[in-house]
Amino acid sequence: MAKFYTLFYTLLFFVSFQVQAQSTGRITGVVRDRNTQEPVIGATVALEATTIAAATDAQGRYRLENVPTGSYNIRASFLGYEPVTRYNVPVTSGNALTLNLELTPSQNRLQEVNITVDRSIRAASIETPLSIQSLSSEEIKSNPGGNFDISRVIQTLPGVAGAGSTGAGFRNDIVIRGGGPGENVFFLDGIEIPVINHFSTQGSSGGPQGILNVSFIEDVTLSTSAFDARYDNALSSVFQFRQRDGNPDRLQGNVRLSATELAATLEGPLAPKTTFLASARRSYLQLLFKAIDLPIRPNYWDFQYKVTHQLDSKTTLTALGIGAIDDFSFAVPKESSPEKEYALRSNPLINQWNYTVGASLKRSLENGFVQVSLSRNVFENRLDRFEDAQYGDESRRVLKARSQEKENKLRVDVNKFVGSWKFSYGAIGQYVGYTNDFFSQIRQEVRDQNGAVVQPRVVLDFDTDLNFFRYGVYGQASRSFWQDKLSLSLGVRSDMNSFTTDGNNPLETLSPRASASYALAERWKLNASVGTYYRLPIYTVLGYKDAAGAYANKNSDYIKSTHYVAGVEFLPSIANRLTVEGFYKRYGNYPVSLRDGVSLANQGIEFGAIGNEAVASLGKGRAYGAEFFFQQKLTRGLYGLFSYTLVRSEFTGLNNDNYIASAWDNRHLVSALLGWQFGKNWELGGKYRFAGGSPYTPFDLEASQQNYASLGTGLLDYDRLNTLRLRSFQQLDVRLDKKWNYKRTTLDLYVDIQNIFRFKGPSLPQYTFKRTADNTGFATTDGQPLQPNGSNAIPLILDEDDVTFLPTIGFVLEF
Repeated sequence: MAKFYTLFYTLLFFVSFQVQAQSTGRITGVVRDRNTQEPVIGATVALEATTIAAATDAQGRYRLENVPTGSYNIRASFLGYEPVTRYNVPVTSGNALTLNLELTPSQNRLQEVNITVDRSIRAASIETPLSIQSLSSEEIKSNPGGNFDISRVIQTLPGVAGAGSTGAGFRNDIVIRGGGPGENVFFLDGIEIPVINHFSTQGSSGGPQGILNVSFIEDVTLSTSAFDARYDNALSSVFQFRQRDGNPDRLQGNVRLSATELAATLEGPLAPKTTFLASARRSYLQLLFKAIDLPIRPNYWDFQYKVTHQLDSKTTLTALGIGAIDDFSFAVPKESSPEKEYALRSNPLINQWNYTVGASLKRSLENGFVQVSLSRNVFENRLDRFEDAQYGDESRRVLKARSQEKENKLRVDVNKFVGSWKFSYGAIGQYVGYTNDFFSQIRQEVRDQNGAVVQPRVVLDFDTDLNFFRYGVYGQASRSFWQDKLSLSLGVRSDMNSFTTDGNNPLETLSPRASASYALAERWKLNASVGTYYRLPIYTVLGYKDAAGAYANKNSDYIKSTHYVAGVEFLPSIANRLTVEGFYKRYGNYPVSLRDGVSLANQGIEFGAIGNEAVASLGKGRAYGAEFFFQQKLTRGLYGLFSYTLVRSEFTGLNNDNYIASAWDNRHLVSALLGWQFGKNWELGGKYRFAGGSPYTPFDLEASQQNYASLGTGLLDYDRLNTLRLRSFQQLDVRLDKKWNYKRTTLDLYVDIQNIFRFKGPSLPQYTFKRTADNTGFATTDGQPLQPNGSNAIPLILDEDDVTFLPTIGFVLEF
């Protein structure tokens, strides 16, 4: 295999240097009024630093032909609108670029276009004036160490910590401003997608590899506070992924080989008014792990599509879908080690599949537009674990889970503009189905030398079939005053459900929010917001049944979080943005385990599922800190960003007056990205991340020794919850790209090195028993077989820090 790849890439280099020729590309798209979604006729679209420009036609469409290949900043402008610039837009000969642009009406509609200030670097809007960042598709694709994975790339943004900084290795759990990974929501073209990672932890959003195909993405917007009222269930963040349309002129596509997968994307016209995008991806991680003799075998597929049909000049119909098939199995390693044996016996077998499909109808109205979306998402999770990895022996089973979540959703979103006012209102209704056949051994039976039971066996064993309705309404009003100097926004929403005890009371989740933005000067803004947000507890919590067969958590409350945020924004130039913000988040009604007394806010970074237990809505929490962020879009070949976040995160357990540092209390988060495009389609980038050591809980050594043989993991001492800290996390990734453009194809060859300086990363300690030299069983202190209570075992704590070093050669071929 290694010889094959060496020969393959050598041939690519040779062919590329021999046949490269002068080439051009094409840019096409539609310019729309952001407020009404109607096409803007006669708008000018130009490439900065060139003479290439075009005007939009009667359908708002523009076309830039014979554009020399390279990266450009594209600017759209029209009288009475604020100009907009899209930075670092790549033009290649292989794929024509489809780029839709939106123009916002100026406060003064008669304002001359040549003196209108371009605020494109400012990602904020009237509804969300602060705590918002955005990334373009090119910033995602070229991100060093990102591996074309959106979930990994967004960890460079301020306030965002990845699971690698919490000792969870290569997972993509997203932790924002001290909130848990289950507090985020994700929307794809306005349709919610609950699962965005392969091998996702049920009840959380994390996993080792993202599902979304970056070839579909036009841009990503992250809001970490001041959420628009249309978005429900968000406590820490809202991610809005906007997909581009397929090429309307010809069939085209790309093939991509990265460190983990092979992906193919195809797009083009289906009819004069219909375009499509479709892709499939296949992992080869299982082959890589086999080659380096790791016992785990992750294997996945994913699929994605988008079809856009223009019904008429005012109405667009979009259909989309995304799905994944995941299989996580094991193989006996050729050479044994304590770390490999632990991985083999502690992780469950995982078989998952999920999908989201939806259709969205958007129609322009007089002074506004309406969007109606219908969608369905399903997530099935199957987990199995057996004592000492004796798979298939039912007498030694310690975990069995067969669960499925189904949601059928209808959303109606209306946006109206009356004078200087903007109004939005709408409703959501959904039908939820949740089933769970669950068995888990929490502790094994332990007897003393006289045969007396000193620890009874503790198991969870229940079967759930739950169906109920969820629904909510919202409204928001915004306005700018004094020629756009002051902007105010007020919103409110309420969410209800037909299952929980107080779920039908709209006053229980009345969620007001307000934000304000004041322009201190042309380039300075002062922003502030306050809002209360609610989230329904996860389905694993709601569907848990006690020994009597009753839903033990039916009286759970919606989790509550109130945000207070203030900051200042400065635009030094047209391509620079600097923000400083302070934030305080106060939590209430957080689920707390009645078994361990621990808040579920501290869980969610392991494979499997969380929440299958009795809880009480008694937990409180607080997360507070400050952020500094600087961003430079592409200027004279350079682009980059730098952010620093100081954060504290604390939650309570059953004793709700005692705040304890959470697993996400990293204190210090630093990220920096620098890219340089230095001619002849070469690009060099570097990304650095740092996170302070996160807290962790030590093992209960006695309980671990008594239970490890059957459970395969140690038991934590929750009386000492998060009293220890891991070492700090830091990593430097480097990437070098070179593109060759031919008449109708483009080859992008890249070298990506993750953790080039081989920094040691934090690793959570692992409890295991020492095994015999021939690996046929456990070593013991007396040479006799292992006692049922583990009394003669030899405990072993694996606490060495890991070094993750991953050099990759990959390519993207456009055709």
